[in-house]
Amino acid sequence: MNKLIINDLELNGKHVLMRVDFNVPLDENLNVLDDTRIRKVLPTIEYILSKGASLTLLSHLGRPKGSVITEMSLKTVAEHLSRLLMKPVDFVSDCIGPETVDKNAKLIPGQVLLLENLRFHKEETENDSEFAEILAKFGDVYVNDAFGTAHRAHASTEGVTRFFDLCAAGFLMEKEINYLTNAVENPNRPLAAIIGGAKISGKIDAIQNLLAKVDVLLIGGGMAFTFFKALRYEIGNSILEEDRIEIAKDILRQTEKEGRDLVLPIDVLTTDHLDNTSNLQIMNANSMTPEIIGVDIGPGSIALFREKLVNVKTVVWNGPMGIFEQPEFAKGTFEIAKILSTLTKKGALTIVGGGDSVAAINQCGFQDSITHISTGGGASLELLSGYELPGLAALTDKRN
Repeated sequence: MNKLIINDLELNGKHVLMRVDFNVPLDENLNVLDDTRIRKVLPTIEYILSKGASLTLLSHLGRPKGSVITEMSLKTVAEHLSRLLMKPVDFVSDCIGPETVDKNAKLIPGQVLLLENLRFHKEETENDSEFAEILAKFGDVYVNDAFGTAHRAHASTEGVTRFFDLCAAGFLMEKEINYLTNAVENPNRPLAAIIGGAKISGKIDAIQNLLAKVDVLLIGGGMAFTFFKALRYEIGNSILEEDRIEIAKDILRQTEKEGRDLVLPIDVLTTDHLDNTSNLQIMNANSMTPEIIGVDIGPGSIALFREKLVNVKTVVWNGPMGIFEQPEFAKGTFEIAKILSTLTKKGALTIVGGGDSVAAINQCGFQDSITHISTGGGASLELLSGYELPGLAALTDKRN
């Protein structure tokens, strides 16, 4: 990290404006289902309050696209945060406006205020300068601890920084950047990456960037079928991105030319209909039939992936191996989670990013046996792709 960190700042008596990522799942009663993202930012919040500062929090929830949607209100999140902090967290029903200005001005050191969903205003995602300037008036210094949105140049992540002299990263942002950067740029080898998920389109850059850095790259999930098609395999009715076949061919040619170890599944769990789990079959990847749908990697692939990972010292995983939301199609994803848990216990550095991969880890109960679980799937993927994150780049550089 070459950016200011929260503990580089003098906070006593200051009013801190902090961007957090409280984009958490809610149940039908609008209660928080998974508070991982909230808990991860608690150390930064508690540090700020312990230094005699007041704190105004900014976040989004869901994709309301500029409309006020009651089910996407952060009010219930404020109540949940209050319970975690064991102190009151005030809430205001808009992120701008007279009431917000008034409540913000009355904050005293040690108090916390959470503003309503930023994305109820379209100006947030448009990175509107006037909107950013209004937000900036709510603090003396700015802190970004929302790694999950660091890849977005929005008003609250990038635009707002133009109106502050000092902009720092929170402890979670620092931790995320250090883990993900070091894993790829300065790893303890052998280094492996596991890339899954439905589509190759969102992960092409990550695959190409990682190929030059890792010792082995394992491909699973729906994207594997685009690679199979590039190899002229029959894939039946499995998911396919027709417009990415040529790119898959280029990656395979590059891999062969440079002698890279890119590993595709060797067998596939198939069905004839996604609603039919009574006719599941294991088929070799190169001998699937026209009527099938591939839904998971097969046992041979699991064994191959385990063999490839057995001696690795660093591994990064982003994306499931199949349609793991259906229990019958989840074995490949859960087995990868189990392999990573075992590797961690053997001393390997294991990093998991991406909502589905993290969900799988949590479902298996392995969240405490993974070195680092990232709070930002998109942001972690951008970082692994070698891209600069706008929300990070906008923070103040450290100076000697």
